[in-house]
Amino acid sequence: MSVKGRRVLLLVPPVTYRATDFVSAANRLELDVVIGSDGALPLGGNPVVHVDPADIEGSVRRLLATVGAVDAVVAVDADMLPLAASLGAALRLAGNTPEAVAAANDKAIQRRLWLAAGIAQSQFQILPADATARSIDFPCIVKPVSLSASRGVMRADDEAGLSAAVSEVRAILAEAGGAGEPILVEEYVPGWELSIDGLLTDGALTVTAIFDKPDTPDGPTFEETLLVTPSRLPAPTLASATALAEQAARALGLTHGPIHAELRIDQRSGAARPVMLELAARSIGGLCSRSLRFLGGTSLEMLILLNALGSVVDLGRPVGASGVLMLPVERGGVLQSVEGQAEARAVAGITGLSITIPLGQAVRPLPWGDRYLGFIFAEGGDAAEVELALHHARDRLRPVIV
Repeated sequence: MSVKGRRVLLLVPPVTYRATDFVSAANRLELDVVIGSDGALPLGGNPVVHVDPADIEGSVRRLLATVGAVDAVVAVDADMLPLAASLGAALRLAGNTPEAVAAANDKAIQRRLWLAAGIAQSQFQILPADATARSIDFPCIVKPVSLSASRGVMRADDEAGLSAAVSEVRAILAEAGGAGEPILVEEYVPGWELSIDGLLTDGALTVTAIFDKPDTPDGPTFEETLLVTPSRLPAPTLASATALAEQAARALGLTHGPIHAELRIDQRSGAARPVMLELAARSIGGLCSRSLRFLGGTSLEMLILLNALGSVVDLGRPVGASGVLMLPVERGGVLQSVEGQAEARAVAGITGLSITIPLGQAVRPLPWGDRYLGFIFAEGGDAAEVELALHHARDRLRPVIV
């Protein structure tokens, strides 16, 4: 079904990696695009309407008065999801309810809903702002309920480490404007980590990619590193993990649009048992979607727009093996340069390298930081080949931070 000429409102936060890719996808589909933002510059000549995600009711009224009818509302990044849900409800478009989006945006609500629905997950406790930390068992993970990109996520191995981690997470939340929020303390689940990206249509999940995460650290922080697809896990394990992700989304009330689920394969009982870590009502973050190419050169953003327009078709799975390596900030300071870029790009299988932090800017490592230095992309005959290429390219890069 052609979607040419259909009208889409893209809600774009002022700071996001994703805007250009979504606008490019909309242009390739020949859509009529309007942008709602609280600071983004005009993108591709499309009209921009001011919105304030902190004032959802006022923004909905303004958009209804100035934009009028649209065929779909798409949040380009997580900050705009609540506004997109409220506006979609006002326009009676198919989409997630504001309540479902709120549940997906809050890790404490997630955990409680999953517990009520019997979703396999790690043991957890919600620590109120004025409560003393106590662990279910050690090691454990301490994390904010509202932040993303692994910011504020820390491992604790004993009582002293737990107390210190809770104090540090509270300080990070205060800096981020979340003072007074509860903190999630959860059981550490050892095992292989993977992420599942997909699109929901009336609650049914169509998987777009399953990424292995072979370099996931054991702590004390948990920066994203390497993502490679297709997964090398056995088919029955992947089927169980996919079914669990779909059930977890349903338990939150999510029925439409992209999801990004993080899971671990717990083998402590002797069997490969997928357990949920987190689930977001968005696609994979950063520039990671650029590692995926579907049949006909279709991008993930194109699939998301087609899904929002009710026109999802089977365009096949990603072609071949591919992956992305996120470059973490290894120490604090000012980024002076990233040496070795030409050598990294010359590695066989590397298809792209993007340094996303401008030179001269201050950078901070996790758990305080919220950005990566950049992204390396690779393609190959199989996942092992892609993983090797990404490692070789990273070894050639020398960030200079002083």
